[in-house]
Amino acid sequence: MSDLKQRLSDDMKTAMRAKEKDLLLTVRTILAAIKQQEVDTREDLNDTDVLAILDKLSKQRRESISQFKDAGRDDLVAQEEMELGFIQRYLPEPLSDDEVQSLVTDAIASSGAESMKDMGKVMAILKPQMQGRADMGKISGIIKSALAG
Repeated sequence: MSDLKQRLSDDMKTAMRAKEKDLLLTVRTILAAIKQQEVDTREDLNDTDVLAILDKLSKQRRESISQFKDAGRDDLVAQEEMELGFIQRYLPEPLSDDEVQSLVTDAIASSGAESMKDMGKVMAILKPQMQGRADMGKISGIIKSALAG
């Protein structure tokens, strides 16, 4: 079992004992998403795979928060923000803008990318380094601007 899955499992037990319903619900949601992925792929997930799932769940929460704010549903915004906070506990420390720029520059140099056609090579290098630490959609935009200009 990966370290992250073990930590989630331990936190679920702790939340049960402490009767922390909100944390328990969020951790169960995360574990269900992990279990679903394991069933679909028929293999145990490692920490990198679990980080990808956590990243996806946090992105879903951010999108929901945006939509609920637009609809004026403050009660649902609060719930999603709370869940996002719990999910972010398990994600590594986010990269700073300078760190992101440095990693993108290094990846472009090491891949020999010269145009937009080479964007896939750069993303392949960056994704494992940045998974769970940066929004890959924003990273894509940074790479596009670097390759275009």
